[in-house]
Amino acid sequence: MKVLKCNSNLDSASLDAIEQAAEDIRAGNLVVYPTDTVYGIGANPFDQVAVKKLFVAKNRPFDMPLTVAVADKDMVEQIAVMTKPVEKLIDAFLPGPLTIITNKNPNVPDIVTSMSFKVGIRIPEDPVALELIRRTGPIIATSANLHSHPDAVSVEQAEKEFGDKVSTYLDKGVSGTGRPSTIVWICDNKIEIIRQGDISKKQIEDALYA
Repeated sequence: MKVLKCNSNLDSASLDAIEQAAEDIRAGNLVVYPTDTVYGIGANPFDQVAVKKLFVAKNRPFDMPLTVAVADKDMVEQIAVMTKPVEKLIDAFLPGPLTIITNKNPNVPDIVTSMSFKVGIRIPEDPVALELIRRTGPIIATSANLHSHPDAVSVEQAEKEFGDKVSTYLDKGVSGTGRPSTIVWICDNKIEIIRQGDISKKQIEDALYA
């Protein structure tokens, strides 16, 4: 287990720390990383052993699907079906504190989505997170806390939860807003807010229908 300092300027020390974290992701290990909302715990979503390890580390029920973080619109298509409404929300709000639930790409393992045909996608507005994802490809994006515990807004909080179950902790200080993202489900051009965050339903409706 290692705790590595990093910052939004992505200086050489930060890039070295991010690359060490990326190597861990590629090796099937778990990594805690900063986002624009709270700290996340990540793994390679295409590595079913790593995803199972993450569920177990969080004490998360296997029937609770996981969100996947990507770095840009092109990477979305590795995970989800790109529809016009999804594209509109990406253009309007991402990178940012919004998770979009839509139909998954068939190559995403069922363990990630708890056997559902849907998947949550998000592009975090954090330079460290984005650089990590550019180096690894899509990664799991779920809050770095044990199931039902408060969200971690610092590496110290996450480390108390997971200890050496996580290979690398990327420490950027206190996380962004400290509040989780808004989660919206898009189905047949209708929207449902699954969890309210900083982005409101009206903002989403304006982006989709204005």
